[in-house]
Order: sequence, then structure tokens, then C-alpha cells
Amino acid sequence: MSAEPWTAEPALTTGALARRLGVSPTTLRSWDRRYGIGPAARTDGRHRRWTPEDVTVLEAMCRLTASGVPPAEAARTARQERAYPASVRRPPGRTPVPAARPAGTGAVLSAEARQEGRGLARAAVRLDAPAVEERLETAMDRYGLLTAWQEVMVPTLHAVGRKWASSGDRYVEVEHLLSWHVSTALRRHTRRPVATAGTTGAGPVLLACVPGEQHTLPLEALNAALSRLGVPARMFGAAVPAEALLAAVRRLGPAAVVLWAQARSTASLPLAEHVAAMEWGVKGARAQPLMMLAGPGWSGRPARGMLRPTALEEAVGTLADAYGVTPPGTPA
Repeated sequence: MSAEPWTAEPALTTGALARRLGVSPTTLRSWDRRYGIGPAARTDGRHRRWTPEDVTVLEAMCRLTASGVPPAEAARTARQERAYPASVRRPPGRTPVPAARPAGTGAVLSAEARQEGRGLARAAVRLDAPAVEERLETAMDRYGLLTAWQEVMVPTLHAVGRKWASSGDRYVEVEHLLSWHVSTALRRHTRRPVATAGTTGAGPVLLACVPGEQHTLPLEALNAALSRLGVPARMFGAAVPAEALLAAVRRLGPAAVVLWAQARSTASLPLAEHVAAMEWGVKGARAQPLMMLAGPGWSGRPARGMLRPTALEEAVGTLADAYGVTPPGTPA
């Protein structure tokens, strides 16, 4: 009798698997408890040991939740990876498309997300860091990265910002604490940078704030989402000087450049046009980056062939498509 190829590979501990997938051990235990996405066997009836088949299921779960599929729905799809033997399993990269959600699901999700956001805001106002951490982790676990960002984190950040603006700096410490923990949560759910290019052979996605721009959280969310899909990205963060940005583009030859501008005063269209016009490669096969202008600072500016995503989900989908990666839940 011939065993399945994965049976000869060593099983992983929960900690080792968490590091491999780029999630917290708490998330793995929560998925096991809530959705049955757990190890097929336990040593001594207690200690979790994850086989390569278990890892395949978890990788599918991560891909689905990173694209915004609710965890319960993602778990049902991911479990199909275990239901079929390797000889009849789907080819790599062909993730099954979840069934359409029942009517009204979106409204229920929005109501639940608003409730999560209110709880997160109350914890932040109390400066209750442990509660903020727990709320953020719960939102990531329950909704996936994209939905947690768009439906919980962003509205809460906006609400806290409005409270600060209307109360004469009374809540500046709340905004700082909340921003720090959102950043921490996003980085916790960011996988290690991908070293190899995508199937197109293209360079990485370059993520940078324009000179003078300090707001990095949206780029951190994009970086995390791309990492979950295996799209290589290089994050340069806040207020990248123009000279440094141009030097990075020349050195990396990126497939795409995403420039974030929160305010119109920092959104430099001449800089974006200069980056978009840059070329590299041998004569006759010159390449240019896909240019994406992200953030409200670019509002009302003529794009002139440059992309203007309106939400994180749109940006992720466009960049994933450039790499030949189909986000889970997208029809093939």
C-alpha cells in the first residue's frame, strides 16, 4: 500500500504553524473552536499537531479571510480541501468559489460590524489597551482582514477623529492609542515579505506615502492583504522623499507603485506622473509601473491613465490580478 505523500512529512506545533501562516496561535485555536478548522489528530489527546493536510486547509482559510470572505463561510470552503484526497484535489491556486450569500446577509454583517466598532471605540476612550487588542483580534478573526479594516477599523478611526476635532484636542491620546494598536494588529496579520516574483515575472508592488504624508495605516492594511495573497510588496511607509522614491523605483523595477496621500496639500501630481513615466529593462522590452493613486488627497485630480481605487478591496483585487492571482471568492 502506498501512503499519501504528506504522511511522511513531520507535523507542526501550533506555534510553528502560526509563524508559518503569519497569524497568531490564538487565531488558530479560535478557528478550531468556532469553525472546526483544527488538526485531524492530537498527541496524547491534548497537544495539537498539524499535518501537511491540515496546513493545506489553513492556507485556504487564510486566503479566503484575507480577501474578505467571512470566516464561517471561508471555513466551509476550506474544509473541502480535507474532504478530497490529494489525487483528486483541485490544482494549486484554484480556490473554490463560495456560494452566494443569502439575501440580507450584508445588512446583518454591517450591523454586527457597527456593534464591534462601538465596542472598539469605547475601549479606546477608556484607554483600555488589552480590550482594544482583544476587539481588534476578534474583528480580524470574525470578518477577515479586508472586512475588519473597511467595516470596523476605518469607521472607528473616523469616529475617534471627529470626536477629537469637536472637543478641542481632548481625545488626541485616544486616537494615538487606537492608531498604534490598529497598526500592531495589521502587522501581526502580515506575512513575511515574498522573495520571488509572481507568475508574471514582474517586480514587487512598491507602497509609499508621498513626501510630507504621515498617515500610513491604509498602506499597512494593503501591505497585509497583499502578503496574505502571496503578492510581493515593499513597504516604505511615511513621508518618503521624492529622491528616495525615484531611487527605489529604479532599483526595484516594480510592477506597480501605490502612492498614498491623505491631504490635497501633499498629493503631488507631477511626482506621480514622473514615477509613472519611468522605464527600465533592455531596449525593445522596456517596462513601466502600474501607477495607483490612493487616498482622499488625490480626489478631483486628473488621473491621466493612473488608477484611483475607491476602497482597499478594489486596490487588492487590481494588484492581485496584475500578478495573475485570483482573490478567493472571485469567479474564475
